[in-house]
Amino acid sequence: MVTAVLERRPGAFEQLIARHQALVWHLVQRMVQQPEDARELCQDVFLRVHDCLGQYRFESSLATWIGRIAFSIAARHLQKKKLPLVSASDEDGEGSLFDQIGDGFDLEAASLDEELMQHLGEAIEQLPAMQRTLVTLFHLEELGIGDIAQITGLPIGTVKNYLFRARHRLRQTLENTLGAPA
Repeated sequence: MVTAVLERRPGAFEQLIARHQALVWHLVQRMVQQPEDARELCQDVFLRVHDCLGQYRFESSLATWIGRIAFSIAARHLQKKKLPLVSASDEDGEGSLFDQIGDGFDLEAASLDEELMQHLGEAIEQLPAMQRTLVTLFHLEELGIGDIAQITGLPIGTVKNYLFRARHRLRQTLENTLGAPA
């Protein structure tokens, strides 16, 4: 596909966009949370992909490379608007035991109930931008920890730590909202 786009074959870039637009939209929208900004930033992502595709070195999957561009563009947008990417409590836990243990929370099983799913979506939107993004990449886009680390530029342990904290916050929010352990 990369070769086809670089050779300017008709429809090749449109195929590339169609294949990766869900990933880009999920990542950007979860980070910036403003639909108008997200649409504009998604366009910026694919413009950058088009302009820089010749620099793609096949060292990671194309999705990971595009995800990295999307993450960078969304992170810069948040910086320009002076919005935090991570919360202060996330910064304090770097390298803690949290990245070595699982929390036992099965997000997939929790999503089976439609009402719970609605509450879960609302709870995800309340997470700090980085946690929203990591939850989206891991649970919705089903990317591996290594791919997420490449996309975000974070160490693997930090990705695990943030995911643990995000699931913990989600569980607390759901327990408070529903009045029972989630």
